[in-house]
Amino acid sequence: MKNTIKELKTFLILWSTQSLSQLGSAMTNFALTLWLYQKTGSALQTALLSICSYAPYVVMSIFAGALSDRWDKKKTMLVCDTFAACCTVGVLVLLKSGRLMPVHMYVLNAVNGLMNTVQQPAGDVAMTLITPKEHYQKTSGMRSFSNSLVTILNPVFATALFALAGLEAVIYTDLITFGAAFVTLLLFIRIPAVSKERAGKEPFLRTVRTGLGYLGRNRLILILILFLAGVNLVASAFDAVLPAFVLPRENGGEAVLGAVTSCAGIAMLAGSLIVSVLPAPRDRVRVIYVTMLISLSTENFLLAFTGEPVLWCAAQVIGWLLVPVMSANLDVILRETIPVEMQGRVYSCRNTLQFFTIPLGFFFGGYLVDEFCEPVMAGAPAGGLLRMCFGDGKGSGAAMMMFILGVMGTAICLFFGRILQRYRYTEGQKMD
Repeated sequence: MKNTIKELKTFLILWSTQSLSQLGSAMTNFALTLWLYQKTGSALQTALLSICSYAPYVVMSIFAGALSDRWDKKKTMLVCDTFAACCTVGVLVLLKSGRLMPVHMYVLNAVNGLMNTVQQPAGDVAMTLITPKEHYQKTSGMRSFSNSLVTILNPVFATALFALAGLEAVIYTDLITFGAAFVTLLLFIRIPAVSKERAGKEPFLRTVRTGLGYLGRNRLILILILFLAGVNLVASAFDAVLPAFVLPRENGGEAVLGAVTSCAGIAMLAGSLIVSVLPAPRDRVRVIYVTMLISLSTENFLLAFTGEPVLWCAAQVIGWLLVPVMSANLDVILRETIPVEMQGRVYSCRNTLQFFTIPLGFFFGGYLVDEFCEPVMAGAPAGGLLRMCFGDGKGSGAAMMMFILGVMGTAICLFFGRILQRYRYTEGQKMD
């Protein structure tokens, strides 16, 4: 145990402080969602916050990895975190001056998303460099654990601070956590250098093509990425729909939305603890698509057909419990398969392909709730089948959308599951 802690000392310091900063940022994002929905009452306008964050991430990510492979990882993380903090300060200044409008939030979120585009591949490679190979699964579980804890705590803390002291208090908390993480990374973390020989000799665009070429030659990785792109389409649409599902209901509201969101984090926390102690599975690929089939084929249907907060919470637990198991197995496949000197550019190509569906999903979910599902439910006859299934009043259209997402998620998992049955990834035999 002492040897393990010693071997992971640098990882533990970086992981804990970055997770603290992540909590502060997540609190701000949640509070901004509450603030904007209060102002507009629109699922689509609220979803545009996330669309603006992810759009530059998807568009530029394929180039960011090539830059990340060339640049110093620590300096890249510090610079990007500083720009992201400046965006948060911009929101605070506009808020205090009474000038904050949705368009300001969209622009600042887009800049923040661009910084995250460059920072994430640098951070992923940094974690690989400071982690011994034999601890990859353990540290993947620990990162899932911290992500789960953030998901649990951020809606609770953000809702409490938002209700008691307003959006300003949430933003100040975010800036304090940023400061702690920044100082720690600057003064106490040493990240080993990666050989720049190949990246330095290759022209920039050829470096980008190298990442795409690697995915083209490794079909298992490519198919897994496309599968998770489909999963992300459904998951992001779900995230756009959830506030419109919970907030307008008589038994809903801000506190209930915070509780329902926290249950997803509790489930991920439990799943992270499980995956941290599980032995390596014989077939990681099968684990990935089976866990997503269970998650997507249960959560959306249970939410669609129930009207009680306790059942909404249960649906979140079922839907998110196995996500860390999927994530850890995917992480091991990527880290063991992709050479470390190429991970930045390959991860970024992965990010573009895997996450381009997220802004589409947010738009898709918000638009269909506002423009199709809610009008259909408003015009549905009393006592009819639709109202029997999805309820009455504002929020029933969101329930209808949950059902649509359940059908989509199940179909995606079954389709890709048949394709992925051709592949196996085990510790002794990478691909069959």
